[in-house]
Amino acid sequence: MHNEFTAIIEGDETAGFWAYCPEVPGANGQGATLDEVRADLAAAIELMLELRREEGFRDASPGARRDRVVVG
Repeated sequence: MHNEFTAIIEGDETAGFWAYCPEVPGANGQGATLDEVRADLAAAIELMLELRREEGFRDASPGARRDRVVVG
């Protein structure tokens, strides 16, 4: 599955970079280069979405139907 998210990146080559994703609260990344901060943020987004999926499955009632919806 391919998804695109917004990365808000701050910093510079001297201090390093840090980033967050406004669509996925809690997803933050850091790195010495732009490539590193993007990769770290992507891993954080993936982890946060996985955790939210697990929470959603755990909280669903026993008779709930599991289905898919496509966006975009």
